[in-house]
Amino acid sequence: MMHLTYDLHIHSCLSPCGDKDMTPANITGMAAVKGLDVIAVTDHNSCKNCGPLLAMAREYGITAIPGMELCTEEEVHVVCLFPDLYAAMDFDSYVYSKMLQIPNREKIFGEQLLYNENDTVIGKEPNLLICNTAIRFDEVFDLTAERGGLMIPAHIDKTANSLIANLGFVPPDSRFTCAEFKDMARLPELRGKNPYLNHCHILSNSDAHYLEYINEPEFTIETAENTPKAILEALKIAK
Repeated sequence: MMHLTYDLHIHSCLSPCGDKDMTPANITGMAAVKGLDVIAVTDHNSCKNCGPLLAMAREYGITAIPGMELCTEEEVHVVCLFPDLYAAMDFDSYVYSKMLQIPNREKIFGEQLLYNENDTVIGKEPNLLICNTAIRFDEVFDLTAERGGLMIPAHIDKTANSLIANLGFVPPDSRFTCAEFKDMARLPELRGKNPYLNHCHILSNSDAHYLEYINEPEFTIETAENTPKAILEALKIAK
């Protein structure tokens, strides 16, 4: 088995809250400098910068997983990861059809920049990406699974836009096998209140919007191979 250092929740400058330095090349370059094995770009409600990120990751010799930070109808944030770009973009199209079509106001929310594989800006996403979608939390497992993907309730310990903060509890019929913590010190407390988490893989990602906040190589994932599919399959097995 391999133990891979990771950061599976990073925002590019496609997210309106992402710094302009968060280009695909800069993200992968910083991950390489920090010594990470695996990364994922997970912009708000969009996978449209995943293709350029995958191309840059190949240049740097880093494994990259295409993903998205979905905002559900209940405004719960969920990291959704996929085994390949085709599955990610299929999910992207579905999510886009479930979004509120509200024009982005750049002076308030920030630019939403689209890149190509040469790390050059090729356009902007016109609709605001940080709104909630018409997708319920209880729909996300099937929507990701049918595309070979994995859902991870994001920053579950936060007081806003998290599963516990917004719904008040972990639904007893949940099927997710991973949960993300920002502050690992809160893990014992929340496991005590939510026994479901005892059967989940616990990840600690950066949710980085700035290059310097990308994870250091502190946490690892155990997997048979260093490929997106193998990593996701390892995380799908409940503990």
